[in-house]
Amino acid sequence: MSNKKQGFLTAIACLSLLLMPFCTWAQKSVSDLSKAGIIPKPVSVVPSGGYFILKPGTAIIIRENSGELKQISKYLSGRLTSSTGYGIDVKVSAAKPKPGNIVLVTDAARTELGGEGYELVISKKTIVLTAAKPAGIFHGIQTIRQLLPPKIESTSKQEGPWEIPTGKITDYPDYSYRGVMIDVSRHFFGVEDIKRVMEFLAYFKMNILHLHLSDDQGWRIEIKSWPNLALHGGSSQVGGEKGGYFTQEQYSELVEYGQERYITIVPEIDMPGHTNAALASYAELNCDGKARELYTGTQVGFSTLCTRNEVTYKFIDDVVRELALITPGPYIHIGGDESNATKKEDYIPFMNRVQDIVKSHGKTAIGWDEIAISEMRPGTIAQNWSSPENAALAVKQGAKILMSPAARAYLDMKYTKETKLGLRWAGLIEVDKGYDWDPATLFKEVGKGNISGIEAALWTETITNMEDMEYMIFPRLPGYAEIGWTPASMRKWDEYKERITGFADRFQVMEINYYKSPLIPWPAVK
Repeated sequence: MSNKKQGFLTAIACLSLLLMPFCTWAQKSVSDLSKAGIIPKPVSVVPSGGYFILKPGTAIIIRENSGELKQISKYLSGRLTSSTGYGIDVKVSAAKPKPGNIVLVTDAARTELGGEGYELVISKKTIVLTAAKPAGIFHGIQTIRQLLPPKIESTSKQEGPWEIPTGKITDYPDYSYRGVMIDVSRHFFGVEDIKRVMEFLAYFKMNILHLHLSDDQGWRIEIKSWPNLALHGGSSQVGGEKGGYFTQEQYSELVEYGQERYITIVPEIDMPGHTNAALASYAELNCDGKARELYTGTQVGFSTLCTRNEVTYKFIDDVVRELALITPGPYIHIGGDESNATKKEDYIPFMNRVQDIVKSHGKTAIGWDEIAISEMRPGTIAQNWSSPENAALAVKQGAKILMSPAARAYLDMKYTKETKLGLRWAGLIEVDKGYDWDPATLFKEVGKGNISGIEAALWTETITNMEDMEYMIFPRLPGYAEIGWTPASMRKWDEYKERITGFADRFQVMEINYYKSPLIPWPAVK
């Protein structure tokens, strides 16, 4: 080898040694918390660069010996342990946290966070999650989950590293009511399916599950004083297949499951229309005293309770009383929509009296927007699905509006005309149409101060199994969650469609069947 060549190679070797620290650094991505792709989008994100790394020995620390905080901590520990295999412990300690720990703190003085907000401070050494109330801690945990790699959602052990970008997140919801309605009457879905839906809601910080428990096609909740409602009225569903119903014990199991995830269940008994299952179960609920045949079709507007018969109100009082006893949440939904077979002069006094029955059992009534033509009682909420005029009428009576406009928020509407599942009477709802609207400006008569929140609704005429349900829910559900949580001024479709692409791998790990909308630049999943 010539002296010149040897000298050149020696110089290259020395230069390589000098640059090695830089090269090693350059191969590692620089974190940016502001680009983490969280849904719903947080109110404030301040990145600081670097990573917190979840490692063996990481523990979850709570400052006070609170049963509620312990429960939340065990929830987080279970989520992290199954995928990392680290066996993350929960400890009660007031001492300074050791590096690598996650600290959960409730501080009632943090009133600016409200009942569901949180502050998440992530440094290279620790994660500190603070909230005024435990619900905020739970919501903050969902953000931690989303900041970790998608494989954190696996139910089997995966290889790390488990990195979380550092910085500070301050976050709280725009609306207090953020929900989804599942119709279990047209087709029945059991306990495990409904629990899975609640997992989806929790992941995206939604806090209401509205269960449509009765309709023409089926009665889905056991009422002990009127047992034939479930035994006979619950025996069928659309298409003629065998139906089903929740026992009160099963319903209570769902309530408890929801409470552990800060989700309130709102039960709905639709009336005076959409009542054929009840009319088939008890002859005396019909004005002619004759029980109806069970119905397995999909038409609406043909049934009505006998609103001038006193036994009808005994029936309603018993149903509401039993539901109220097993429903700790504040609401009972009384339906009121599409009562085409009920004369207006009968409908109005009926809905007035039913509101009073609900109130007598310590609950607040919610009704579909047609309820606005009655005399709305203080506190009653009108759920807008169809009529801006009814929403305006409800506001004039001092009522709050729950926004569920069918043309924007009905999950059973087809994405496109080619979609095999779903209906299209309210129009097609591609992902952008479902996301890109503001509840506070949709109707000029209904301002933000009149709105209690948003609810997306899934009717199940064409939905028969969980895989189909997931297809209609995703990827629209995260968008509805963001409408309810994130201020409208911070939401832009063009930015959101890029952010949701980061969930493709998560949907795959979570085994969620979803519609791969061509409007979203989905990456090739791993």
